[in-house]
Amino acid sequence: MKRVTLPRYILERQKEHSFATGEFSILLSQIALAGKIIADELVHAGLADVLGRTGAVNVQGEEVQKLDELANEVFISALQFSGLVCTLVSEEMAEATNFPGASAEGRYVVLVDPLDGSSNIDNNGPVGSIFSIQRRVNLKSPPSDEDILQKGSRLLAAGYILYGPSTVLVYSTGNGVQGFTLDRRIGEFVLSHPEIKVPKRGKTYSVNCGRYAYWHPWTQKYFDYVNAVDAPTKRPYSLRYIGALVADMHRTLLDGGIFLYPADTANPKRPTGKLRLLYEAFPMAYLMEQAGGRAITGTERILDIQPTELHQRVPLILGSPEDVTVAESFAKAGASPACATT
Repeated sequence: MKRVTLPRYILERQKEHSFATGEFSILLSQIALAGKIIADELVHAGLADVLGRTGAVNVQGEEVQKLDELANEVFISALQFSGLVCTLVSEEMAEATNFPGASAEGRYVVLVDPLDGSSNIDNNGPVGSIFSIQRRVNLKSPPSDEDILQKGSRLLAAGYILYGPSTVLVYSTGNGVQGFTLDRRIGEFVLSHPEIKVPKRGKTYSVNCGRYAYWHPWTQKYFDYVNAVDAPTKRPYSLRYIGALVADMHRTLLDGGIFLYPADTANPKRPTGKLRLLYEAFPMAYLMEQAGGRAITGTERILDIQPTELHQRVPLILGSPEDVTVAESFAKAGASPACATT
């Protein structure tokens, strides 16, 4: 059986994406390298004193895991080395970082969540990395917010790396979704999930049910709906929730169903939910749409949102198109202001 490595696949399909010749190959190779390094660190984390918290709190108000910092530094090093990236936006950094020497000629902005689901680390649960790539708006001007705060519909590429029993890299450049599994014997990602298509309808839902009391009424009604018995629509659905966006996304992408992290009233400082628009919702929405699914806030397409700030939060509902459409009908009927993104 022919084994297609990630570098070979990129080169063979170079003409299908909108990057200048060779540049995407370099960028994705550096992202893949970061994934390999992080995967290796995770394998040895319990032996290398990199488990646990640092004692610091990041810009999100969350306790920083040691591996959060390590993963962030790995991405900084890998992307700066490419020479193609003028600006990096990371969940772990309060401000965007402009790379010295690349600010003048760097064509691209990269946005990352270096280690999604890091609360799973100490329990040996799955975690992941999320990334997206944007073209710089104006090469004649210094890097600015205009380069960063672009709609998700303008993404050049997006993907994630899932660190589980296998390390899997999934990405899209706007021509479908491809998945690669790391073969540790040769040290390369190998094509394992070509042309991923999400099923039109699934049998599972993924949501943190512990927040039920804080959900808005339409979300509660939808939750009650998917748990009601109805043979024609194959309800009740089964609950599947891992607590790492990458892991929940990967299962939903392959098996279908729906993932929700809706707005709630638990924290007045987060009226639009927990997930960040630029480096969580945008890349996952992009991938889901490329696989034939949908991604909405409840009443609005995720990729149509105009960002206004670096760490902006947004409700996120994504998955099989038929399942998301049903959830959308509940959201629109409720028409809660909390579905808004401002």
